Amino acid sequence: MSGAASPADPIVTELVRNGVVAVTEEMKTNLMRTAYNMIIYEALDFTVGLFTAAGETISIGLGLPMFIRGMSETVKAKIKHFGIDGIEPGDILVTNDSYITGSHLNHVTLTLPIFHGGELVAFACCMAHWLDIGGPLGGMTTDIFSEGLQVPILKYQRAGVVNQDLVDIIRMNVRVPTRALGDLRAQVTAVKTGERRFLQLLDRYGRGPVLAAIAAIMDHAEAAARARTRTIFDGVYEAESYMDDDGLDVGRPIPIRVRVVVAGDEMTIDLTEVSRQVRGFYNSGITTGHACAQVAYKCLTSPRDYPINAGSFRSLRSIVPPGTVVSAVRPAPMRWWMTFPMTIVDTVFKALAPAIPERVIAGHHADLLASQVHGIDPGTAELFIGNFGPLGGGWGAKRVEDGVSATVCINDGDTHNSPNEQAEVKFPVVVERYALAPDSGGAGRHRGGLGIDRIVRARATMTLNTQIDRAHCRPWGLDGGREGAGNEVSLRRGGEWKTDFPNAKVLVAQLEAGDAFRLRSGGGGGYGSPLTRPIDAVADDVKQGYVSREAAADLYGVIVDPGTFEVDEAATARLRKSLQPAS
Repeated sequence: MSGAASPADPIVTELVRNGVVAVTEEMKTNLMRTAYNMIIYEALDFTVGLFTAAGETISIGLGLPMFIRGMSETVKAKIKHFGIDGIEPGDILVTNDSYITGSHLNHVTLTLPIFHGGELVAFACCMAHWLDIGGPLGGMTTDIFSEGLQVPILKYQRAGVVNQDLVDIIRMNVRVPTRALGDLRAQVTAVKTGERRFLQLLDRYGRGPVLAAIAAIMDHAEAAARARTRTIFDGVYEAESYMDDDGLDVGRPIPIRVRVVVAGDEMTIDLTEVSRQVRGFYNSGITTGHACAQVAYKCLTSPRDYPINAGSFRSLRSIVPPGTVVSAVRPAPMRWWMTFPMTIVDTVFKALAPAIPERVIAGHHADLLASQVHGIDPGTAELFIGNFGPLGGGWGAKRVEDGVSATVCINDGDTHNSPNEQAEVKFPVVVERYALAPDSGGAGRHRGGLGIDRIVRARATMTLNTQIDRAHCRPWGLDGGREGAGNEVSLRRGGEWKTDFPNAKVLVAQLEAGDAFRLRSGGGGGYGSPLTRPIDAVADDVKQGYVSREAAADLYGVIVDPGTFEVDEAATARLRKSLQPAS
């Protein structure tokens, strides 16, 4: 790294450590304040970051953990495409190439080179989800060409001058151009914020000291990850799970197999045995395959070490051969890229449960539980496109505590569920129910977190699409814990509920005014035998409505009075004894 040869000053290093985090947080804030679509300013479906002149991660302001690798690789691809000599002050580089970013075409990524004293010193980058990028509004896609506008690596701005031809192409290919171009300008605001604040750091402390501090921060992150890795017994650990199907071959499970090798202070996560790419739109690019390994490794080794930077992953080797569902090659469809990777992360935790039971969690609901509606708003006679999600659901229990409830899945990390009030104002819908789902958390000594039950009623004719998985592969328990409930979708038409779908993928469903759809997110798996859960904790779960009296008796062996919520201790002792497995 240029200018980083001298030893780092420890005080400057800590100032820079907090400084780069502050820069990326301000980038996030300014993007949220200026974006046009709820999926950015409410759901926070975006990621921003600072990168070295070589494209290595300095700091990421996470919205999507799965973009932990994709942004860095996208910056590196832009450097390779233009060459260092082909990048100049005032440029802003753009792409949404799914096979570079690893995700779908809706993720448009802007990158601004940061120059100091005429020398390229860093990049500011922003990926954000555009609600519409052209392509179909519903149904299944089977290749990338049907999924919308593909933007190769280009210069949105060259030496400060906007590429109007590109702007015109975007305007012609999206349904609501004012919103798309508004989000584009918000991303420009974000990367310019990163440039301005990073240059202030360089001016305040000096270019050499700041770059030396960044190198020291990465070295520290590497040392912390290696030290934590050494606490895991050397060995080979394997696990498997599956996804329900790819939306086309309904009922045909998609196998997920992982292999983890720990040797000293290094870990290898091998995804060779993950399913080959599928016909449906659940594929993702190879950078997402590597991100699966990085997200799992970060959670296990240095989850609280900030800023998130490239040093944290120097002791990790990920093996991701091309052509799998997380390393798909053109022209594989990528529209719902985010679903399979989070189950891969879960399966890595499952593999390592025998080695580090105190650090892993049981399975979680592992899906966005997102739904999309579109139609013509009768009040304005204009097209509306609405996203409901991410919904949040139950996370797996740990060895020492219950799983968290109503929390967004691991792929989307810092993203938020959209407020019901916002949805009701912007779209012709009414949210009839939004509540925790009783009995959805897996039973265990520590109970899995609860999912959410949401019912949305249409006030106008609209089309509904859901792409939800993990209805059949329910979140697994660990060490005798029970599995959590799977994800569910149902429709109410003419007052009658339809619940017998073969999976949770309901595509192009027509709803009339008064009809409704229901999403019920799964719970987390339990940890440990439910017969060892403290009786008072079970009684409190029943009182709070988290666990029904029937489940308390059947799964936990606890008899609770329906009126007083007092425990019948004698009956409970007899029941628990009868439920104990034969020795």
